[in-house]
This record gives sequence, structure tokens and C-alpha cells, in this order.
Amino acid sequence: MTPIKTVLSWSSGKDCATALSVLRDDPGIEVVGLLTTVNEVHDRVAMHAVRRDLLQRQADAVGLPLRIVNIPSPCTNEQYEAVMSNALAELKAQGVEQMAFGDLLLEDIRDYREKQMAATGIKTFFPLWKRDTTKLAQEIIANGTKAVITCIDPKVLDASFAGRQFDDAFLNALPSNVDPCGENGEFHTFVHDGPMFKHPLQIQVGDIVERDGFVFADVTERD
Repeated sequence: MTPIKTVLSWSSGKDCATALSVLRDDPGIEVVGLLTTVNEVHDRVAMHAVRRDLLQRQADAVGLPLRIVNIPSPCTNEQYEAVMSNALAELKAQGVEQMAFGDLLLEDIRDYREKQMAATGIKTFFPLWKRDTTKLAQEIIANGTKAVITCIDPKVLDASFAGRQFDDAFLNALPSNVDPCGENGEFHTFVHDGPMFKHPLQIQVGDIVERDGFVFADVTERD
């Protein structure tokens, strides 16, 4: 059977990186690329706030071509859907049959993705869907995935969590109302090493800033 040509929706964080490992373990799937939206004003990954150049280095490290979709800021749903529609049409023309997502639990997000993808002729796949987030977070750390917290929602987490490593100490320090994988938007991550990488990225955490109601840690490649 010919493997299904699949592009992975790539946020630069731990969930999509874990999804990549799962996809690569499936002989019926061929991962042919990553797709990421980048805020064209700040030139960073939406919400994760990862710099474009570091995002490209990450894609190189996992060994996959990266398709960047630039989105305006602010961005309406109509604008977002228009630029994504164009990108997906191009992927379809290149033979992509399936788009995979690292979503875990949120039904409304999955419903939205499936609705938007329905008109493209590209199937959707959610390899981590309904995984227990406590166990998944522990497994991510245990398998050697290394990630840093690049964004937190200060309404649910103290600003001091920004810039920390996603490790056992981080999980143990989380308030009980925060999902261990940040599935409700409590925090976002950038992965810099793990079993899905050909080589690790050497990174450093710089300034911690508050912007648009969130706290961001600026991550750069170490000299």
C-alpha cells in the first residue's frame, strides 16, 4: 500500500513534535512537510512567539521541508481562512492527501479544523486525540523531548513560568487547574531536542515580556 502523503500542522511545540514521532512510526503514512503560520508583523510563530529563523532551524533539525503561511496582525477569521485556503490548495496540487494536527482534547477546535478542511479535498488526522494529558506530558519528558516554555497566560500561571524547561519540576509546580499539556492555552512551548530530531538545537532564553495579555520568553540560538 502506498503511504498517505501527510503534512503536519507545526506550531514548534511539544504536541506537534510528539505527533511527528507517532506519524513516522506509522508505515501507512509519509510525512512530507510541516505547515506553520507566522505573524507577519512580529515575524514569529503565532502564540508560540518563536522567531522565524529559529523555526527554520527546527524544521531543518527534524529533517522536513517547512511551508510558512504569513498571517496579518490583527487577523480576522476571514483573512486567516483565505490565506490558509491558498496554501492548502497548493499542497493539494503537490499531492498532499492528509493534514495531521497535534490537538488533544478540544472538540470545538477539531470541529473547526474538519469543517475548514472538508472543502480542500485533504483529509484530517489527529494522532494524539483523547490521549490522557497527564500521562502524555510524562511520556514526552521521559522519551527525551526537550522543550522550553515560550508563552504563558498570566491569568492562570505566574509570569515566572515563562522561559522554564518543560520537565518534571515544571509539571510538579503547575497549579491543579492547569492542564499538564497546556491544552487550554495555559502555556506554549518550543521543542529543541528529542527523538524526532536529527540533532539538538543549542538555545538560550532572553527577555521576558508581556504583550497582548500574555507573557512571552524570547528564545534564540546560542552563539
